[in-house]
Amino acid sequence: MSDLQNTDQPPRPGVVVTGASGRMGQMLVRLVLDHPDLRLVGALDQPGQPWIGQDIGTAMGGAPAGVIVSDDAVTAIAQAQAVIDFTTPDATVGFAELTAQARAVHVIGTTGLGPDHLAALEAAARHAPIIRAGNMSLGVNLLVGLTRKVAAALGEGWDIEVVESHHRHKVDAPSGTALMLGEAAAEGRGTTLDDVRTPAREGITGARPPGTIGFAAIRGGDVVGEHDVIFAAEGERIVLRHLATDRAIFARGAIRAALWGQDKGPGSYDMHDVLGL
Repeated sequence: MSDLQNTDQPPRPGVVVTGASGRMGQMLVRLVLDHPDLRLVGALDQPGQPWIGQDIGTAMGGAPAGVIVSDDAVTAIAQAQAVIDFTTPDATVGFAELTAQARAVHVIGTTGLGPDHLAALEAAARHAPIIRAGNMSLGVNLLVGLTRKVAAALGEGWDIEVVESHHRHKVDAPSGTALMLGEAAAEGRGTTLDDVRTPAREGITGARPPGTIGFAAIRGGDVVGEHDVIFAAEGERIVLRHLATDRAIFARGAIRAALWGQDKGPGSYDMHDVLGL
């Protein structure tokens, strides 16, 4: 039943998906088109992409969806109640400005954001809700909470390492999820990741300083995402692990966030808020 026919129900929130031709973008488009409580009102891509000007459904090899892929973010976002964005840091900041003007929910799964990007997102969040997470799966967010609790329970005699694996196409390292886990471990110890982070090691590094949190990144094949948090002490280790086998878990989390944010005021939120953790 269409929104016009179903007069007893409010119109379904309109969603714009950015990076529509990418793997995550296509998955998000399919989920929105199939969702009973959402409708697709825009599919954005970079200027010059071959899908520009095509119906998104046809471009993905299916039936027409009635939405033309566009590079006109201003027009697309102006009619949206939610924007789901897994793109690049610079693009995300640009979308955030437009989403704030539209007072729409901005769901951000983009990783590799630097201090300047984060400051721009904080400014945009004063005008509209922004839901940002390095990983939007339920399992990973539970792992973040466990990491914080275990780190709080163990002393600095336990070394902490975060090891992550992803597909060969991933461009940033450590992953956004690995940084989330490192931040949780640091919070558990009452400090900040900036103060205790040890980047990838190479060469003669010397003995490990106590209290530091190390990272290692593996890239290869089609690995969706694997994260281990290793707590190592003399004679024993604790390993917390999450394995993702289907990229759809991230897309489903983003859809859930877009719906959750519809009645929320301006501000910065994360998946712990969405999931009630």
